[in-house]
Amino acid sequence: MKTFLSGLLLLVLAGCGSDDTPNENNNEGRDYKQDMRDLVIDISQAAKAVNPNFSVIPQNGIELVTANGEQGGTPATAYLNAIDGNGQEDLFYGYDDDNMATPGSTTSYLRSFLDVSKNAGKKILVTDYCWSADKVTDSYTKNAAAGYISYAAEDRNLTLIPDSTPYNSNADVITSLAQAKNHVFFINPVNFNTKQQFIDAVTATNYDVVIIDLFLNDESFTASEVNQLRNKANGGKRLVVCYMSIGEAEDYRYYWQNGWNSNRPSWIAAENPNWPGNYKVKYWNAEWQALIFGHSDSYLTKITDAGFDGVYLDIIDAFEYFE
Repeated sequence: MKTFLSGLLLLVLAGCGSDDTPNENNNEGRDYKQDMRDLVIDISQAAKAVNPNFSVIPQNGIELVTANGEQGGTPATAYLNAIDGNGQEDLFYGYDDDNMATPGSTTSYLRSFLDVSKNAGKKILVTDYCWSADKVTDSYTKNAAAGYISYAAEDRNLTLIPDSTPYNSNADVITSLAQAKNHVFFINPVNFNTKQQFIDAVTATNYDVVIIDLFLNDESFTASEVNQLRNKANGGKRLVVCYMSIGEAEDYRYYWQNGWNSNRPSWIAAENPNWPGNYKVKYWNAEWQALIFGHSDSYLTKITDAGFDGVYLDIIDAFEYFE
């Protein structure tokens, strides 16, 4: 989901749901950036205890890679050591509107942080939102020149599996994120009725990294199915990475309780007006974190039990809302 550096949307969100404003529990003294770093580090440690080769990729909120969250700041070593890459939306296209170039100042700002991560040996995965042929070509060219792997997505809802050949397509066997030369971000399989239809569509492509949801029609993928999804059409192998939002609760997930529709826990804040059914959460809260990791029925456990190669953590930039 989109990062808004201007803070305008944050003010709008803060005005939504007056009973759940960020300051109501006197959290002003919290270090919201460090709270998010700590959550990502804890998730990483839990996942890598199960599979040391498991990739942890936070999306957006790239300011966390420096200790003070500022340009030119000292790298946040513990955080960088816990992750394997960073995802970034709208770097060259889509920040103000889809199929529009992102302002140069915004691109430069984001790159100043992305390169801190890249220089620490992490893989950068960019998703630009554009569809005009010249803009798609420009997006891939600029990302490649920056040393990032990228995906030019035609649809911000991420419902499409492109039938075109991936940029930098290859038949390599990909066993680590560092080896990947391309990726696709596809987490909304509304066009598929069955998991087998979905598996057939994915295995007809040659992407090195496929980022998908744990569920299709509320049924989670099994380890056997994830293993099938690793097959590229050209005979190579890929990584299959699972999307998981940790900065917002989603009312269509298995953990959502019916009673929350009328009486939400205190750690659930305002609904995101751009994504109905998604609610900002106080991500440092122990109850929320217990849903995410550390328990036999947690979201992360379901992902590792299904044999995914990594996790793609969304709404990392939730700290902006609370700040």
